[in-house]
Amino acid sequence: MNEYLSLSLILFTIGAVGVLVRRNAIVVFMCIELMLNATNLAFVSFSRQHGNLDGQLAAFFVMVVAAAEVVVGLAIIVSIYRARRTASVDEAHLLKL
Repeated sequence: MNEYLSLSLILFTIGAVGVLVRRNAIVVFMCIELMLNATNLAFVSFSRQHGNLDGQLAAFFVMVVAAAEVVVGLAIIVSIYRARRTASVDEAHLLKL
């Protein structure tokens, strides 16, 4: 279990650094998804250790919400890209199209 939690921590850290450092909206979006998957891995590993399905159920719901987030997030990014011809987070701070 320690290996899974260590991997989860490493993945979450990589995602957090990517969100803080990168300026491209698609890369930031992928880093957020990486952070969500890292929490899913932690939920499932805790669930397996304690022998119940609560963590796996929580991970399933996080995946469902993440799928909806992907649809909405990519639609917003595509809309901003069409209006501004850039996917930079710095250029989209006003959200005016």
